[in-house]
Amino acid sequence: MKDKSIKSRIRKGDVTVGTWLTIGHTSIVEILCDAGFDWLTIDLEHNTIHQETLRHLIIAGQAKGVAMFVRVPKNEEVYIKQALDAGADGLVVPMIETYEDALKAVQYAYYPPKGSRGVGLSRAQGYGETFEQYLDWASKNLTIIAQIEHIDAIKQLEQITSVEEIDALMIGPYDLSASLGKPGQFDDDNVIAALNDFMHITNQCNANIGLHIVPLESLRFEDALKKRYSFIAYGTDFQFLRKSKEEFISLKSFIEKNQNRDE
Repeated sequence: MKDKSIKSRIRKGDVTVGTWLTIGHTSIVEILCDAGFDWLTIDLEHNTIHQETLRHLIIAGQAKGVAMFVRVPKNEEVYIKQALDAGADGLVVPMIETYEDALKAVQYAYYPPKGSRGVGLSRAQGYGETFEQYLDWASKNLTIIAQIEHIDAIKQLEQITSVEEIDALMIGPYDLSASLGKPGQFDDDNVIAALNDFMHITNQCNANIGLHIVPLESLRFEDALKKRYSFIAYGTDFQFLRKSKEEFISLKSFIEKNQNRDE
């Protein structure tokens, strides 16, 4: 049921590649799993996927042998508990801005004595039949990715990286630029400086780092590898659909030109 290697691969700094799920349909999960991604992240922060759908998406991905992460809407206990009880292999926690934020995410995700997660008997625990096995799995394999998305987080980055249970830090360049009053302006000097600080501090702290490359551009992917990013999200489900749409538009234009020649 669980991919026991994904956490160790991330912590070793091995390059793992996944993508973002925003469309709540199991067929999309199965198609993307067959593409060979190491993991998929179901995004609950910026869309309307509900809990019952979430469970089915996780089941579909894990049945294909792919690790399933959930980006929770917020760093709150109930959201984290529900995602993990549904059987998620790990979490992507948005807007980690302080050391205390990182500690909260860990507390909410882990059972006592490491954390304060409440005990429920849902899908993750085999509805009660495999609770002991799940306890052992969760203590060794639960993955937590902290998203760094605000200039305040950059200022506390050394403290955040000191939280041992955080497996990787994932930069959110859009929100980071917005926190500087320059949304999407990645050529702005202050934004460049903040991103450089992120790279410098995480490199000094030997932290594993991640990035979401939204445009489907191989050059950006190559650049991310050169910059030591190892937890890489490439595209989104709707980006892949958009690319197919653009290819069809080009094909349709070609067909129309040839029809005009015949006339």
